[in-house]
Amino acid sequence: MRFGLALPHYDTSLAGKPVSWSGVRDVALLAEASGFSSVWVSDHLFLDWSKYGGPSDPQGALECWTTMTALAGATSKVRIGSLALCNDFRNPALVAKMAATLDLMSGGRLDLGMGGGWYEPEYRAAGIPFDGAGTRIRRLGEAVEIVTRLLAGEELSFKGDHYTIEGAIVRPGPHSFPRPPLNPRPPVFIGGKGDLLIRTAAKAADGWNFSWIGSAEAYFERAAYARQACENLGRDPATLHRSVGAYVLVGRDERDLERRYGRLVERTPKGVFSASSGVSWEGFRQRGIAGTVSEVVGSLGKLKDHGVEEVVVTLGALPFQLSDEEDVELFGSEVIPALA
Repeated sequence: MRFGLALPHYDTSLAGKPVSWSGVRDVALLAEASGFSSVWVSDHLFLDWSKYGGPSDPQGALECWTTMTALAGATSKVRIGSLALCNDFRNPALVAKMAATLDLMSGGRLDLGMGGGWYEPEYRAAGIPFDGAGTRIRRLGEAVEIVTRLLAGEELSFKGDHYTIEGAIVRPGPHSFPRPPLNPRPPVFIGGKGDLLIRTAAKAADGWNFSWIGSAEAYFERAAYARQACENLGRDPATLHRSVGAYVLVGRDERDLERRYGRLVERTPKGVFSASSGVSWEGFRQRGIAGTVSEVVGSLGKLKDHGVEEVVVTLGALPFQLSDEEDVELFGSEVIPALA
């Protein structure tokens, strides 16, 4: 099992401080040194925490693709991924060109996660039509097909319900430099949980990401649906690579865990941990993976036993939050070696 770290690239997401490039870069370098296999960035123009019980004022964010490009230059070993690129922000032929370029610059370290988008305020702010979920997901399916075919080196003409492509090429592409035969281009993942989205991943993508995991049983039910979706298409379910995103809090013992939890509450925006939102200590343990090292290893081991190949961890209570760099070091030194 591999582990990735969700990088804190929003206001308040790194120890409650405003977002900064130096903060994101330093955490990525720490993750690399601590044994993480990958680092991940989400794709929002801005975001708010009202969905999670927090304030509704917009949080500033670093732009996804620019940040991944900078990370490629700052790091040397970790894979760099998008979780997930909002399909409606960029034309898929452009995404394929950008992906091939970043993959080349990083030495083949790109993992391309794509999603249908969900946060209506940023669509409205940018003047992008916010279509229904079904339309956005079907458009995503066409986009993933376009991207994967272009990255495979095809000169592509494509006419679908949402995109028309005539004679598009990506040169130089991933095939222009040495790569392992079994991985001739960057893997393309689709992130989400719904039936249509999972069927789209089974049809068009290399992998499927489920974020953020609450109960293991909820994930197992969705994973069973993904297996069935593959079988209905005549696809070997083992070829759909699976990853999950998880909120994780780990301590060396109960006393250390209590200390880290207290720090997390202190550094999390008001409202996320409150009686009204229902996230107490026990509530947090139910919506994430929290406990001593042995408990967290046991919980993550269950995911490994059910075919999860990579876990992208948020060491906090909000997506891409990090309470303290100390949590990265502990996870890397104690949890990763037990499950690698």
